[in-house]
Amino acid sequence: QLQLVESGGGLVQPGGSLTLSCVFSGFTLNNYAIGWFRQAPEKEREEVSCFNSGGRTTYASYVEGRFTFSRDTAKNTVYLQMNNLKPEDTGVYYCAALYLSSTCRRDMMDYWGEGTLVTVSS
Repeated sequence: QLQLVESGGGLVQPGGSLTLSCVFSGFTLNNYAIGWFRQAPEKEREEVSCFNSGGRTTYASYVEGRFTFSRDTAKNTVYLQMNNLKPEDTGVYYCAALYLSSTCRRDMMDYWGEGTLVTVSS
């Protein structure tokens, strides 16, 4: 059974850091585009970062330079290092996977985790 499980969310002050993890089971990371998305209260889910199946990483403009995507294929895990967090980064963060894709379109992703809540507040 294919499963994605996020962890690492929590409460952090503005300017702080968090690292989110997403563990995959039932399939390997190879040949999958992996995306991190987030959804703030009363807003649509938006893309944060995408590692496509060709090995290229992209970031949304609102996190560029602050967030870093990484992966550990041996552990079947991807990470999102988040630095200099801002209150507007608050939301539920999701990882998702799509087989053999150059992009991480929200409406095309095949598999989703349940999400982990990040709250940035003083």
